[in-house]
Amino acid sequence: MTMALRFHKMHGLGNDFVVLDLRSQDFAMDADRAVRLADRHYGIGCDQVLVLRPPRETGQLASFEVWNADGSRAEQCGNGVRCLGLYLDMRGETPDGPFVLGGPAGDVSLECLDDGMVRADMGMPVFDPARIPIGAEAVDGWYTIRAGGQDCRLGAVSMGNPHALMIVDDVEATDVATLGAAISNHPVFPRGCNAGFAAVTDRGHIRLRVYERGAGETRACGSGACAAVSILQRAGLVENTTRVTQTGGMLIINSTGGMPVKMTGPATHVYEGIYNER
Repeated sequence: MTMALRFHKMHGLGNDFVVLDLRSQDFAMDADRAVRLADRHYGIGCDQVLVLRPPRETGQLASFEVWNADGSRAEQCGNGVRCLGLYLDMRGETPDGPFVLGGPAGDVSLECLDDGMVRADMGMPVFDPARIPIGAEAVDGWYTIRAGGQDCRLGAVSMGNPHALMIVDDVEATDVATLGAAISNHPVFPRGCNAGFAAVTDRGHIRLRVYERGAGETRACGSGACAAVSILQRAGLVENTTRVTQTGGMLIINSTGGMPVKMTGPATHVYEGIYNER
């Protein structure tokens, strides 16, 4: 028996998604199906599957889930929420001004701007070790762990999902696949983490690569960009508003102590299709 599932392929700076609007389709999403959909050879192919559902609470336009390519669940996805905002805007469902989506880590406020740009309020960065979570104590805001055969000095924060950040001289010369996997899966992070590697170009610009938990290195990571700027801004290394250049392009992040982090960047709709599951 064949099930025809309508989907949309989208991306935020090359971080690509299969978007399933299950507000009007009957499809029992699970880890195995996420893996099959994300497979770039036998499925559609993506870093994450985004599932749109009816609102769970008053004030939400809709709610969403994030499934990684390995079938695990993610709490937050900055590039993904921008794509969902654009998708809803394309359907004429968004109001003028901000609107709210309910995600696994809580509400996300979005606003669709001109030329496919979307601004997202990503919430407050959380530095409390128990809430990141990380099983270590910081010294002057930094953690030191042994990973990938070397001592790694890391900042750590939760943006609704756990992030670690290592400052490097050259992101292109960094072995993100090996070191990122070692940090992401290190036992000091009981739920794993997204491992970021940042080179500070100047106080208004950084270069960043991110190894995402459950997906590997992606061309861009929205929550990772927010985490990186939050950590670096807290350390006094960047300005409140910072340009973050990743492999797929640039995001603008505003991180001011005591205020929610704002992320502005593009979202792109690639195509609409039918997935025939047998």
